Amino acid sequence: MNQSALLRPDWTPATVVLMVLGFMVFWPLGLAMLAYILFGDRFKEFKRNANEAADGMFSKCRPGKYRGRSPFSTGNVAFDDWRKAELERLDNERRRLDEMREEFDSYARELRRAKDQEEFDRFMRERNAMKRTDGDGPASAFSTN
Repeated sequence: MNQSALLRPDWTPATVVLMVLGFMVFWPLGLAMLAYILFGDRFKEFKRNANEAADGMFSKCRPGKYRGRSPFSTGNVAFDDWRKAELERLDNERRRLDEMREEFDSYARELRRAKDQEEFDRFMRERNAMKRTDGDGPASAFSTN
């Protein structure tokens, strides 16, 4: 019996003994062995899927892969030209929307500034009117009657 058959993810005597020993020595080791027994057959598929995902993410970083074509070329010239035109159109639209957003932000800032100025002016008018009705000026606020 070879080693791979001895430690396969199944309820074999070897895996059960290793699980019990793992719990006796350090409980996370026993728990890890139990997880291997229960889910070990899925690890190969998980590893393969993770490797494929990583290869897909990093494949764009490899030099010399495209050999003269642009990195986004499909090989169909008509489609590539159409896609390039659409991407340029979308970039122009995005720039136009960004300009409109900047204009609106400027407009909203100006409205807030005008509103704040109006509130401040009203406060100052009411404050000055209150001073006139209370007495002769700031000194009357400190007088004791």
